[in-house]
Amino acid sequence: MEIPEAFQKELTCLVCLNFLLAPVTTGCGHSFCRFCLCLFWEQAEVPASCPLCRRRSEQTNLKTNFLLKNLVSTVRKANLRQFLKCEEHLSGTHKQTKKIFCEADKSLLCLVCSQGQEHRTHRHCPAEEAAEESWEKLANQMRSFWGKIQDVERNLKKLAIRRAWHTSAEMEAQDGTWTTPQPGLRTSGGTSQKRHKELSGKKTDLKVVHKEFKKMSYKPNVELLQELGDKLKCSESAQLHVSQPLLPELPARPIPGLMDWLNHFRVTFSLNNEVSSQHIRLFDDLRNLKYKHNSLHASLDGGTSKCFASWGAQSFTSGKQYWEMLVDSSWDWAVGICKDSWIRKGKGILDESNRDNFLLVCVKQDDHYQLWTTAPTTPLYIKRPLDRVGVFLDCDSGSASFVDIAMHSLLWRYDDGVRTFPVRPFICTGHK
Repeated sequence: MEIPEAFQKELTCLVCLNFLLAPVTTGCGHSFCRFCLCLFWEQAEVPASCPLCRRRSEQTNLKTNFLLKNLVSTVRKANLRQFLKCEEHLSGTHKQTKKIFCEADKSLLCLVCSQGQEHRTHRHCPAEEAAEESWEKLANQMRSFWGKIQDVERNLKKLAIRRAWHTSAEMEAQDGTWTTPQPGLRTSGGTSQKRHKELSGKKTDLKVVHKEFKKMSYKPNVELLQELGDKLKCSESAQLHVSQPLLPELPARPIPGLMDWLNHFRVTFSLNNEVSSQHIRLFDDLRNLKYKHNSLHASLDGGTSKCFASWGAQSFTSGKQYWEMLVDSSWDWAVGICKDSWIRKGKGILDESNRDNFLLVCVKQDDHYQLWTTAPTTPLYIKRPLDRVGVFLDCDSGSASFVDIAMHSLLWRYDDGVRTFPVRPFICTGHK
């Protein structure tokens, strides 16, 4: 029985206009191939939205729509049966339908031929079953390649952060900044550029292979059965040479004379204390943060860790100030500066429009510690400080810097990020 064309149209991707492969459905109700949607979001370089109606997608980690997947499978099987029943596809010798697929020579056989001397020892399976298995292999292979493309993209992001970190450490020793004569920093540019070129080339190669597999999804069932095996073998070498992830932590590089210079601006202040776990979401939000389609998206159901927050009774509006915060007894902590408006609002740090706090945050997940910055929320691949963190605020230039005191090294610097004042010192600790 033929499947109505109108029904088959409902099972087509609205981007590639082909049968849905690994289908996902956005919040607005439109369905696409998973890989068509991922590629659209990557190329758009704007907040994830529906390719058809442009409605913004609040969720990007979409699950496979198994109802649509099963319906597509049913329609493909029906179309294959209809195709094989045509007289031109019958066995020339026995005039029977070729319903058996021979894996050895990638051919369709009738039942009598499959039991003949030539094919008796070969592995056979029903053509419909073999075709659906091929579609599943194709989807899995595309998913594997897309995952590796994202791995390379994450490595490129880490490399960009590493280059920014080196650049921040090479500041001039004048007007409230410092310099580091470390030769390793100044010679790292060539290595960094070489690594960036290598990763970019690998990403391009992977995208080419991914695109070739996408073209396979346009093939009829029989052609896919006959050609996919060779394509899978050709792709194995491409996967074997994917670069491994970069090391998650960068080495601390001491800056001679840093602490002596900072101590010229040391200030003291008292803290106003408040148990703030009911108002300020910090650590659970960060633990739920994932890389999605080249941007960071927070989980919508982030919890509230039990934490203790304090901020300075004194606010700063001008000049240069330096202070230190003890963090060695806490699993999770955040230090930096915040504005009164953020304290009053009590929002989580992952609000994209938030420019009211400039923090260095440490979060423990399992046995690993991860440093983050806010405004915007960004992961840092630098080893966490184990004792005290220094905070240097330059109101004149609008910058804020964080220092690993034990290592005499720079952790992070917000360049010209603090534009409105007053601001207050801030600390938040989780597990003591």
